[in-house]
Amino acid sequence: MSTSPIKKKRSFRRLFLELFGIGLLLLFFFPFLIVIINSAKSATEIISTPLSFPTDWSNLLRNITEILGRNNIDYFSSFFNSIFITSVSLITIGVFSAMAAWVLVRTKTKYSMFIFLFFLAGMVIPFQVVMLPLVRLLETLRSLTGIQFKDTYHGVILAYIGFGAPLSVFLFHGFIKSIPLDIEEAAIIDGCTKPQVFFKIVLPVLKPVFVTLLVLNGMWIWNDYLLPVLVIGLGGSVKTLPLSVANLAGFYDKEWGLILTSVLMAALPVLILFLFAQKHIIKGMTSGAIK
Repeated sequence: MSTSPIKKKRSFRRLFLELFGIGLLLLFFFPFLIVIINSAKSATEIISTPLSFPTDWSNLLRNITEILGRNNIDYFSSFFNSIFITSVSLITIGVFSAMAAWVLVRTKTKYSMFIFLFFLAGMVIPFQVVMLPLVRLLETLRSLTGIQFKDTYHGVILAYIGFGAPLSVFLFHGFIKSIPLDIEEAAIIDGCTKPQVFFKIVLPVLKPVFVTLLVLNGMWIWNDYLLPVLVIGLGGSVKTLPLSVANLAGFYDKEWGLILTSVLMAALPVLILFLFAQKHIIKGMTSGAIK
């Protein structure tokens, strides 16, 4: 019995989508492959044959050993700083943005919409426009309060909260509007206070959006270079991994083997984390979608 034209069309469409998906996989994996193979080469081999595989993979281990022993990189300290800054920034951005969005949705005043539009303006204004005003603002805050904000943990975390809040408030605001108000009113009748309503009723429902923002903001904060270099600086006492990698690129000499190896070492923790957390991320999104 011959295959019907409809089945042939479906099988051809499925084959096309599979080939297209494989092509996208190779396209997005290609830059990562270039980093891996060039991390095990000498500087001469990287410049002359960047697309060829290395002849001696032991160069990768030697580069890793040298990076861990370099004082200008201080890998373990930079790794801890990146984890601390990313973790604290993600928690504060997520919790405070959810609280702000919840209040803006439930408070029906003429000021609530204005404040929400004010948050949206933060998504429209490019970061490059506020780079110099940000540095001047930190200096002004130091002169007014006596608290040092540059080259400190709290300074860069405060900056991340400011730049990460607009998108987070926008996503939380849209999701909270779909939550029935009756649930919160029932909790208040049962004796819950406003903080209890938020943390016990609203915040668990926001889990899919919370996880999505953890992924988006986490990748941005972990890999960010421009904001830390403005707030912390290359010669500061607090260094993140991107700043440490930048120390390998001098004005006249660039150690490409060590640079690519350090980039690989900085990317691996995030890749491993999201590979293990993938099931939890998908589960959180799907569970929130059916509520």
